[in-house]
Amino acid sequence: MLLLLVLVFIGVFIVLSLVLVASGVGASEQTKQTLAVLQSALAFEQSRSGDPIVDIRKSELLSAVPWVNRWLLKIEVAPRLRGLLYQANVKWTAGGLLLMSAACFAFPAYLIYLRTGNVIFAVLIGLLVGGTPIFYVLHKRRQRFNKFEQELPEALDLMVSALRAGHSLVGALGLVAHESPDPIGAEFRICFEEQNYGLDLRTAMSNLLIRVPLQDLRIVVTAILIQKESGGNLAEVLDKTAYVIRERYRLKRQVRVHTAQGRLTGWILSFLPIVLGIGLYLVNPDAMSLLWKRPIGVKLLYTAAGMTLAGALVIRKIVNMDV
Repeated sequence: MLLLLVLVFIGVFIVLSLVLVASGVGASEQTKQTLAVLQSALAFEQSRSGDPIVDIRKSELLSAVPWVNRWLLKIEVAPRLRGLLYQANVKWTAGGLLLMSAACFAFPAYLIYLRTGNVIFAVLIGLLVGGTPIFYVLHKRRQRFNKFEQELPEALDLMVSALRAGHSLVGALGLVAHESPDPIGAEFRICFEEQNYGLDLRTAMSNLLIRVPLQDLRIVVTAILIQKESGGNLAEVLDKTAYVIRERYRLKRQVRVHTAQGRLTGWILSFLPIVLGIGLYLVNPDAMSLLWKRPIGVKLLYTAAGMTLAGALVIRKIVNMDV
């Protein structure tokens, strides 16, 4: 064994000596090429040995706090919050959203209780403020869905052009994924990658509907799946679908224009009592504080809050029309 190690050492020494001599004293072109091959091979081995180990397993963190993360994994609300945050494209965790809501609830409720001494009124104000992070996420989700709905007909036109040019359905999905802007490009890119990873078309389309639960996208997915089973001209089907979606979107915008006055009236009537109450408290705190210092005033507050909420819900029901 020792003799073998000595022979290997002598062989390596001789090879390195020859390489150094060849490189230092005008070696031939063949020697230089051999030296370059050896150096590239050694560099390749070094780069391979130095590459970090990449973990491709999918791990989702619901909260940065370990015990909160374990608690969220046990309850059913965590997947719903995670899906809501993904649909809104908000880079929060489910635990972070819950902790922000809890903080927004506790701090105002404690201040209102110290000021008024009324537990129920403090809890109601705390719930109103505590829902602010969730309302923000819902607002971002609605904005993203509206943008997706607005860009969907253009994406279908791009798919129709690709299909008429001779591309397959998967190729048309890839074209939309790379050429369309977000959010429609990002969602179709996930669908296209799921196709490449081996999922069938129905499963990939179902996952797309789970991520973006819109009625217009449901029409598109249904048309694609029916055409895949029954056959036919998919380009013509998607062209007619794009026309239907455009007309439906135009009608929805027209309905929003006609109901704008009613929606504005609902917002004004809902927030006018709150703003007016804060203004009267700033002008005359002693007179306004009678509403929560006396029993009849507390009853009037509860009655006013209930009637305001009922009126807002009625106005919302009137102005929201399904198209």
